[in-house]
Amino acid sequence: MPLALRDPVAIVLGVFFCMAACGQGLADSNHPPAILPLESETVPKLIAYPPLAEPLARGVVIIQYRTEHARIMPVFGKAAVEVSPRLGHLHVTVDDWKGTWAHTSEDPIILVGLKPGTHTLLLEVADPTHKILTSTTVNFIVPEKKPTDTPHIDDGHAIKP
Repeated sequence: MPLALRDPVAIVLGVFFCMAACGQGLADSNHPPAILPLESETVPKLIAYPPLAEPLARGVVIIQYRTEHARIMPVFGKAAVEVSPRLGHLHVTVDDWKGTWAHTSEDPIILVGLKPGTHTLLLEVADPTHKILTSTTVNFIVPEKKPTDTPHIDDGHAIKP
């Protein structure tokens, strides 16, 4: 029989020490909290890189980015604002579109179907209540697609472009 089942005192002591380690149920003004208060955390920083050249030549915009002092996660609400290290998500706006979407992972941002020409991508780090903490923009040009010199195949027959 396992020790925990034979000795109820071991169970009580285990719960007591777990609660003490997690800071639950044992308020002690002599010990600081297990997490840093958000006021003492460094302001988040957002670094976005230019689109990857090879996909951009095909009209696919892949923007890699990273954050410092904030973790990008799909977490929302007032309670999540108090979590340390800081949690957040990105608000993404393309050009002057009226719409913005929430990007909630550290995966690259991928855009397909933009018309050739100059574009601006606005990235904003927002806290779980959507308060903007920092932002950056990425400017890029989607090139015109060039006709290829390779023949097109239609029903097994080569057709010149």
